[in-house]
Amino acid sequence: MRTLHDTVFLTLFIWTLCSLADTRKIRQKRAWIIDSFSIEEENPGPFPYKLGMIELEKTYLVNFELKGEGVDQEPKNILLINKETGVINVYGKVDYEAIDVTKKLKLVFEARNRSNNLVDTRLGVQITILDINDHPPVFQSEKYEVSVDESHAQDKEFLTVLAADKDDINTKNGTFSYTIKSVMPKTDNVEFYIRQHEQSGTVYFKGCLDYQKAQKYEILVEAKDHGEKIQLSSTSTLIVNILDKNNHLPEFSGKTGPGKVKERETGIEVLRLQVTDKDKPGSNAWKAKYTIIGDPKQFFKIETDPVTNEGILTIVKPMDYEEQRYQNLSIRVQNEAPYFYCKVTKRVPNAKWELDNFNENSATSFPNLYNIIPVSINVEDINDPPVFIPPVKEIVVMENIEVGTFLTTFTAKDLDGSHINTFKFVKGEDIGEWITVDAKTARVSTAKILDRESPILVNSTYRATLYAVDDGVPPLTGTGTLIIHINDQNDNVPMLQEKHINMCLSKEHTMANITAVDLDLPPYSSPFYFELLGDVKGKWRTDPTHGTTVNLVKESSVYSGHHRLQIRILDQQGFYAMQNLSVTVCDCSTVPNCHLRMVLKVQMHAGATLIVVIAVLTLIVMFLMTLLISCKAEKNMILMDEGLGHLITKNTENPGTDCMVPANVGVHQTDSSKERNNTNMSNQNVQVVYKGQQAVLQVPKQVYTGQTFQRSIYRSSTRRSYRELKNVQGSSMRSSFRSFSSNNGNIPYMREKLSFLINQQLLAVQTHDEELNVYEPHCYADEGTFTASAELDAISIPENDFHPNMLRNLDNKFNNLANISRPDLMEK
Repeated sequence: MRTLHDTVFLTLFIWTLCSLADTRKIRQKRAWIIDSFSIEEENPGPFPYKLGMIELEKTYLVNFELKGEGVDQEPKNILLINKETGVINVYGKVDYEAIDVTKKLKLVFEARNRSNNLVDTRLGVQITILDINDHPPVFQSEKYEVSVDESHAQDKEFLTVLAADKDDINTKNGTFSYTIKSVMPKTDNVEFYIRQHEQSGTVYFKGCLDYQKAQKYEILVEAKDHGEKIQLSSTSTLIVNILDKNNHLPEFSGKTGPGKVKERETGIEVLRLQVTDKDKPGSNAWKAKYTIIGDPKQFFKIETDPVTNEGILTIVKPMDYEEQRYQNLSIRVQNEAPYFYCKVTKRVPNAKWELDNFNENSATSFPNLYNIIPVSINVEDINDPPVFIPPVKEIVVMENIEVGTFLTTFTAKDLDGSHINTFKFVKGEDIGEWITVDAKTARVSTAKILDRESPILVNSTYRATLYAVDDGVPPLTGTGTLIIHINDQNDNVPMLQEKHINMCLSKEHTMANITAVDLDLPPYSSPFYFELLGDVKGKWRTDPTHGTTVNLVKESSVYSGHHRLQIRILDQQGFYAMQNLSVTVCDCSTVPNCHLRMVLKVQMHAGATLIVVIAVLTLIVMFLMTLLISCKAEKNMILMDEGLGHLITKNTENPGTDCMVPANVGVHQTDSSKERNNTNMSNQNVQVVYKGQQAVLQVPKQVYTGQTFQRSIYRSSTRRSYRELKNVQGSSMRSSFRSFSSNNGNIPYMREKLSFLINQQLLAVQTHDEELNVYEPHCYADEGTFTASAELDAISIPENDFHPNMLRNLDNKFNNLANISRPDLMEK
């Protein structure tokens, strides 16, 4: 019905305009805005449905076109116009919240002449979008959580919630209200409510929060719009955590501990005080805080045990039984958190509840609020140490006073009333060992000469300590201090600070600074008087002559080199000492850094000296080694008997035979030798074993019994080949038999006969070996190397190869040789 009315109105309006145009006889394009259509958002259809029609009275045919939002602009494809009839149809839903703030679709309508396709009429079209209640109010968060102190005051906000509705806020669809739907748990001490301000809601409560009744509240808040046809809503949960605060005072429940201290005792636990508190353990509302009342000298302190919450009373300053035998104290306890109290007295509807409350933070005074307990601490008497009166003594003495000089006497007193003791004095700290102390009288005297210039003094002051030790059990000690101020004497002379200086050679006079120091204090020290001694006129002088530092002036006549000057330096009292000053003068213009070069030369000379010393020591060591090697016992030549032959030089280290000696090689007696005690037997059978072959010789008894003969045969058979024996055996045998006494007339014959027989037998054995060609050379061990071969045991050379009994048969010349070669046997 509304659409038809709009169509008729539009037609009449256009016809009127056209009539006016005809009246004016002016033909022009028309451009008006048509605002007579509306669409309800989220219209369910069915689609398409007719929105309206635009009619024009024309004598010619036109085509209708529609452009803009809802057609070819967002939201697209919602509207479409019939080209011939001008009917506008709706093809889809429109979202009110998606349109801009005007909540209108803006389009352009055109009418074109069919004959020439020219725009004949252009109109602006605005279609209003009508809002419906299609969005509920939505909370900013589905769950809010907040912590609130138990002492939070009523009617004071603690939480704000926020919700929004996408519907038009200018309509009932876009407005909403907050309500509290439920509170868990329900308690009689508090009531929650919410106040709304536009789109936000603030939560408050009436009454008193009590942690012991509820530690947490869950509040369900609803936001509901005011839609006419339908009302939409949503909810959010508020979690309120209650923080325990100090609404219960701690109360004393007991005490433990000795309740007494010994005098001079510190750091000892005296008492433990127990308390109870109904607040949450471990919280600041539960933790106790103790205060000591009635301890003006602060002998005690009290701390809280973090685990048990007990108060620990400790003595921190020593007490004296003679001054105070007990101490009365009061201990107050409170909590770390401020105390508050809240109780509901009357519940008033729609207003604040009447409360009985107290808050320590806001209260100005609260007498008798906290619990107090009295305690009494007894002091026990013990042995007191002696006390020096005064504890520190200062004296002034002159340095260099005689040893044993009396300095002062100390006085000590025993203040103990119940333990009367005697005591002795001993010396404590005495770095320089300068004083002595009498053990009975405490008389202090000097033990050494007091020297004010000693490095152990500080500002001419010496400090020492004394001890007074009583005879108590255990013995106690008091300490006294002696401070000795030592006055100065003129006991030091000025001395040169540097005794060697360098100067440059110049045609003009040159200067260098020389400085003197004196350990004494004024007026026994500077300024000094400098005086050069000796032949210095026209060469050296000081300028000025007085002062601590003066200039040594070198005249142009002084040549380069080293100069030694004698100088006398006097202090203000005329005390002096003769000193030598070494001056090095060199030509700095010719050789730059000549002073440095001279120092380097000195260093090089020192290095060269060291090298020379090392070389000399090396030569001495080499000389001593040479002397040691060359200084051996001199070997005297032994004159030989020309009638009996001569000694042949032999090298017993020459190689042995080329044959292996697997069996025993040596000289053995036959069975008949066992009867050597028979005096009628004149000959002795000797068996020579060589490489398993045996040769039996008859040897005179006198010859056999000598060990020299046996050793000659043994060495010859083991260390010589046959060819060697053939050439030298005769000489070797002769050398061996020459040792016998010449009184025996048959010895020369027997020597020659024995040599012939041995050579004959060895030749036979060697010839037999060469024919068989059996034994090959074999090395058992190198010279000097130990070997454990059992095969060599039988051929070992006896150590005792010289028997003293043979000396009876030796002549005087052979005795000389025996004295040289075996003096140990000759002494026997």
